[in-house]
Amino acid sequence: MRNPFVMECGEFHVNYKQDMAIWTIPRVRMRIFAIVALFTIFPIFASDYIVGLATLCGIGAIGAIGLNILTGFTGQISIGVGAFLGVGGYTSAILTTKVGMSFWLAMPLAGIITALVGAVFAFPALRLKGLYLAIATLAAQVIILFVISRWDSLTGGTAGIVMSRPELAGFSFSSETSYYYLMFVILVATTVFTLNLFRSRVGRAFIAVRDRDVAAEVMGIDLFKYKVIAFSVSSFFVGIAGALLGHYMMVVSPELYSTAVSIEYLAMILVGGLGSVFGSIYGAVFITLLPVVLRAVIEVFSGIFPDLADVLIGMREVVFGLVIILFLIYEPQGLAKIWQNIKDYFKLWPYSY
Repeated sequence: MRNPFVMECGEFHVNYKQDMAIWTIPRVRMRIFAIVALFTIFPIFASDYIVGLATLCGIGAIGAIGLNILTGFTGQISIGVGAFLGVGGYTSAILTTKVGMSFWLAMPLAGIITALVGAVFAFPALRLKGLYLAIATLAAQVIILFVISRWDSLTGGTAGIVMSRPELAGFSFSSETSYYYLMFVILVATTVFTLNLFRSRVGRAFIAVRDRDVAAEVMGIDLFKYKVIAFSVSSFFVGIAGALLGHYMMVVSPELYSTAVSIEYLAMILVGGLGSVFGSIYGAVFITLLPVVLRAVIEVFSGIFPDLADVLIGMREVVFGLVIILFLIYEPQGLAKIWQNIKDYFKLWPYSY
């Protein structure tokens, strides 16, 4: 019998469902629901330009989560993510423009085909690791981009393929707001799936492979099987991001999937935080908006010091590299760790002792 004079404190789980929930604390669940609601109504009050930037950030976050599954959670370095974005984008473009398939079928098929291509390039991962594996994924980048650029009859060569925005029951996602909601639904689904993935047996195997692959193999984990699965799952989400980006830009061409794009996605997970789902989102937002902020700073200084404008334009790449170096030196765990430190501080404030 419950004592009415005793006040309960702490968090109590009275059934298995509560114990297995992603967010076990009610106030954290309410905070997450509030954030989702905020981003749901966000386009109503923002301009089309801001909504467009948010859409690009969200698409980047989907691809960054995919890359983090492979690199941050499984420890398999990949610098060929740009090419896998291209596979997803070109697959969706070919299926919708040449085959006449609906976007709603072409997009998941683009993810599946990208996953199959990623699984093929996962075979060297059994014998290679570290820098050697990174070079192997760079070779995948070169091979895929070569095929895209040279297979003119299928991909359009260097000219690319012009495509249209998706439609559903006569409604076209041609506006910035409508495409933002399409991206947002897919981003939420990707985030929830990934959070649950690393609470499953497969996700725990990924982490074991990352932490100590030899010990994982001794415990009975099939390294080859789980590395192939990691490459496939990662490539699937990267392919989805590529398809979304292609239909958003309404064109796919080899220039959109260069090695520089691969470096940007690596920067997203490095700045956001390796092995963090929400860190992937933070990093995608940071890296996507960094050129926009730098451009605004350049415009301000060019009005005050016209002679410095050309110098500042050339400094954008320098600032990009400097940001990555500073994060690696001062906070290798990225923005996710910085945000965690801030939350931990205010849990104790003002009694930090």
